[in-house]
Amino acid sequence: MTDNLEKARTVLVLGATGGIGGAVARGLSQRGWKVRALNRNIAKAAQKAPAYEWVEGDAMKQLDVRAAAEGVQLIVHAVNPPGYRNWGKLVLPMLDNTIAAAKAEGARILLPGTIYNFGPDAFPLLTEDSPQNPHTDKGMIRKEMELRLKAASNAGVGVIILRAGDFFGPDAANNWFSQGLVKPGKPLTAISYPGKKGIAHQWAYLPDVAEAMIRLVERAEDLPAFAVYHMRGFVDDDGTKMIAAIRRAAGQQRLPAGAFPWWLVTLASPFVPLFRELRKMRYLWRQPLRMPNDRLRDLLGEEPHTPIDEAVAKTLDALGCLPQSAGQIGAGEGLPPAKMAVSS
Repeated sequence: MTDNLEKARTVLVLGATGGIGGAVARGLSQRGWKVRALNRNIAKAAQKAPAYEWVEGDAMKQLDVRAAAEGVQLIVHAVNPPGYRNWGKLVLPMLDNTIAAAKAEGARILLPGTIYNFGPDAFPLLTEDSPQNPHTDKGMIRKEMELRLKAASNAGVGVIILRAGDFFGPDAANNWFSQGLVKPGKPLTAISYPGKKGIAHQWAYLPDVAEAMIRLVERAEDLPAFAVYHMRGFVDDDGTKMIAAIRRAAGQQRLPAGAFPWWLVTLASPFVPLFRELRKMRYLWRQPLRMPNDRLRDLLGEEPHTPIDEAVAKTLDALGCLPQSAGQIGAGEGLPPAKMAVSS
């Protein structure tokens, strides 16, 4: 039988090789947690994080998740289908497997949330309890994920959800910053911005999101069964602040900034399903957005916050967009518009 002390400090991370899953895993490991991670290719995964206990398996297989979760107190559900293929068909079954394992072990579930489950009617001020009326397929799935987690919490499973704005950061993949604003692996020559001047937008630096999630876990015993919190992150209150931060980080105050090619998205929408979804999500850039973090600050006292210039500089450096780092990421790894995959 698993030792109670070990059980209280063991976490299963689904998605430990990804951006947010990897950041949470590292943070918990540094705090003394035993990190167990599920992956289909553990030999390759272990090269990236050899300190973890790697378990070979597939998040789509309930028995694999159930076996990997034996003796854990916490399951971090930060997994997505490889390459985001068949996202709509695979996401909910994977979550169901996590819920089943959590029920069997009496474990808590930690989920990185998004704003996609909110429709335009909830803007411009998104609170934890704002109505969820999404009008995109991705948004409907995200809403259903939270509904299933809510039902699980009513059945005795503790749930923590932290929602935040658009991710960016050194290890954040499939996001607007790295696939819309800049081109990974190449020195900056221009910025492509999806929004407009005067329209507020909210960003979330991935290391700060991970740190906030970990602090919530540390306060788990003080939380309700279904605990939902919002991060404020970095608020670009007029649609120009992120552009300015990129220019400062690059040392190029005259770096050109142009409009994201929404016309191409519209033109290709009838033929490219992903573009149809992107077009539906344009409201996220056409309406101002703010996410008050009062509930989070009341609990934690403060929100983890990296100064924006530091956060952007580290992100651009990791993406290979600064002079000293250009070329570190192959140009082929930056997705062109036709293959753009915005984070779930």
